[in-house]
Amino acid sequence: MQGVLRSKPTDYALHLREKQKLKRYYGVLERQFRRYFQMATRSPTNTGEVLLSLLERRLDNIVYRLGFGLSRAQARQIVRHGHILVNGRRIDIPSYLVNPGDVITVKNRPRSLELVKRNLEERQPNVPDFLNLIPGQIPEGHVLRNPTLEDVSIPVQPQLVIEFCSR
Repeated sequence: MQGVLRSKPTDYALHLREKQKLKRYYGVLERQFRRYFQMATRSPTNTGEVLLSLLERRLDNIVYRLGFGLSRAQARQIVRHGHILVNGRRIDIPSYLVNPGDVITVKNRPRSLELVKRNLEERQPNVPDFLNLIPGQIPEGHVLRNPTLEDVSIPVQPQLVIEFCSR
């Protein structure tokens, strides 16, 4: 039908859209998102900030932010296929939460190194302040501190997400 005016989105729709945006941005399903929300609500500090920090600390996201993957989906697959070491141990769980002081390196295998080096050259990552990238023969990244709201690159309103999930 032509000329039909769309009604203004309801508060529920706006809150839902923010939550869905966050879930899709990080590639997290509903059940896992709920788990992160529960962890964030148990924290004594700002729930929204803690929720975003937890999502940013996922290994697949860290691999993407370091530039080892061209997209979050590719970074997830790189982790899943065992190309990434955390503190010298192979971790193949994309939802693994990294901590300050962790060292993320690429497995010393020709296929792993070639893939990551090609991605680093192609993407030229803009590494956030909470990470430190050391390119070299074997690229590695250091987690300097937990991420804050300023480190999150997605335009999201965490308060709307918290209000939606708290219902």
